[in-house]
Amino acid sequence: MTSETFSRPASRPSPDQIRRAPKVLLHDHLDGGVRPGTVIDLAAQVGYDKLPETDPDRLGVWFREAADSGSLERYLETFAHTCAVMQTREALVRVAAECAEDLAEDGVVYAEVRYAPELHVEKGLSLDEVVEAVNEGFREGERRARANGHRIRVGALLTAMRHAARALEIAELANKYRDSGVAGFDIAGAEAGFPPTRHLDAFEYLKRENNHFTIHAGEAFGLPSIWQALQWCGADRLGHGVRIIDDIEVAEDGTVTLGRLASYVRDKRIPLEMCPTSNLQTAAANSYEEHPIGLLRKLHFRLTVNTDNRLMSGTSMSREFEHLVKAFGYSLDDMQWFTVNAMKSAFIPFDERLAMINEVIKPGYAELKSEWLFERTPGATA
Repeated sequence: MTSETFSRPASRPSPDQIRRAPKVLLHDHLDGGVRPGTVIDLAAQVGYDKLPETDPDRLGVWFREAADSGSLERYLETFAHTCAVMQTREALVRVAAECAEDLAEDGVVYAEVRYAPELHVEKGLSLDEVVEAVNEGFREGERRARANGHRIRVGALLTAMRHAARALEIAELANKYRDSGVAGFDIAGAEAGFPPTRHLDAFEYLKRENNHFTIHAGEAFGLPSIWQALQWCGADRLGHGVRIIDDIEVAEDGTVTLGRLASYVRDKRIPLEMCPTSNLQTAAANSYEEHPIGLLRKLHFRLTVNTDNRLMSGTSMSREFEHLVKAFGYSLDDMQWFTVNAMKSAFIPFDERLAMINEVIKPGYAELKSEWLFERTPGATA
């Protein structure tokens, strides 16, 4: 006769487990994740004297506080400093390599990192030279990560600025380098007044070329931005998409009714690139506990968890999950669900996505979820 002295706990993962869990990141801006110390070093090298602080810790705090304005437009202004020091080949290689290293150290196994080539040509680099420098940096960062015992694969997303007029040119650039480290295309910048339909020529071109693209939509602007991104432009994913909650009604008795756009997004399994901390900073959500991700998770939307801008938000993938675990009581099973969603939605071939899920992600979570078996021996006294 045997008696059970312990059973598998239904507990929240610890910060250490969250950090060690394999994670997939689809929405991260290169110029929004630069190390504060690197910003200072590069500023000194190029003679940029407009930084508000020259101490790495204080500069990091300044970026976070400046981004905590509740305004997307004010949030975007902080990028003037990082872009100013990312205008040379050497700077781009360094920033990209450090990005890959930092993500790998945080347990990210696959990432798509976006940047706007048109913002890095002020010192004479061509668009091609920008792309090649960033790709070189990502490969160097992957090598350094392996040397440190981590594995990561990084793809680039080339972003066009929605207030500018170079979207088709950047889309053609993304297509040119699609087999050389560029995973797809994106448009970014202030949504209000700059609808995605302004760049239909770029999206039509990418569709003809069978290429992938995501669109920033439904962050600071509402349902029309999401509708246009999907039904006019044909986006594969939605960058943020948090305002889809505006098409969902929750009655006093808890009954939930989805509008036609919300139903379409859920039923078509359109991936939403959720960035909780960033959404709080730009007033797209009021708190982690009130973030729409909680309800959308219950309704089984195709959700992914992302960082958006690690420097401005003072965040990482681990921190994002820590906030969600605290707010919603998520378990390792929930983390795995978000991570598999992200890998399913990545812009790499299906067989490679499947291999990452079955050979990296699921085994990684299985190992973490089995750790309770070794925490104490049956019958042992504390």
